[in-house]
Amino acid sequence: MKAICVDDDEMVLELTVSFMEESELFNEVSGFSRGEDAFDYVKNNCVGIALLDVDMPGMGGMELASKIQEIDSDISIIFLTGYAEYALDAFKVHADGYLLKPIEKEKLFEELKYVLSNKKEESEYLVTAKTFGNFDLFIGDKVVAFKRAKAKEILAYLIDQRGGTVTRAEIFAALWEDGIYDRPMQKQMDVIVRSMRDTLSEYNISDILDIHSGAMRIKPELIDCDMYKYLDGDEKARQSFMGVYMNSYYWAETTEAALTGEME
Repeated sequence: MKAICVDDDEMVLELTVSFMEESELFNEVSGFSRGEDAFDYVKNNCVGIALLDVDMPGMGGMELASKIQEIDSDISIIFLTGYAEYALDAFKVHADGYLLKPIEKEKLFEELKYVLSNKKEESEYLVTAKTFGNFDLFIGDKVVAFKRAKAKEILAYLIDQRGGTVTRAEIFAALWEDGIYDRPMQKQMDVIVRSMRDTLSEYNISDILDIHSGAMRIKPELIDCDMYKYLDGDEKARQSFMGVYMNSYYWAETTEAALTGEME
């Protein structure tokens, strides 16, 4: 789980971030001195808890909390302030916690553990990938809509690779079987990959994709995928497979044949 700390006092911010990291309750803790920067981060990342100062120049903590909850009402808000009179306003925006400065590490830890214990049980997955039949990606019941069909197909191919790292040239060879990977095609690939990343960012699920030095992979541990469950021996997934896998993509025939072979 990711957490953010927002405070215009740099010393308080550094201390808060260090306490949050010391708690070992989060995978990543990011600090921001401006509410606007924190809001931009929340729009593009999956955040579980936001620790916010109330009185800040520009976008204050109360306004930031309201905007954060418009994006994702499941993000827990804890206010950190030197003024007790803000408590009533904090409850109006459905804050999960309220701490007074100066911050005390043990009290912060207690508050964090209390908030986390009362959060709705979270799925370990960010998305659901349906691969039996045609390919689609879901967030809950909502289908992720890609602006480019090839951007969707690249993500499908990465899911098919089950976390294996592939280069753009390898992706091109699979998706454009008879194509030539020349300079114009490389530029086209850049546009398609950028479109895919923009879509993931728009839906706040960028974390499922890892790109390093031009190569890319998906993170299977963040994807609830029927094919993955099938290979793990899940009985429900095995019953749902009718011999058709990612029906729209010719390169998926190899995996389809392997899955069908396991049925026999």
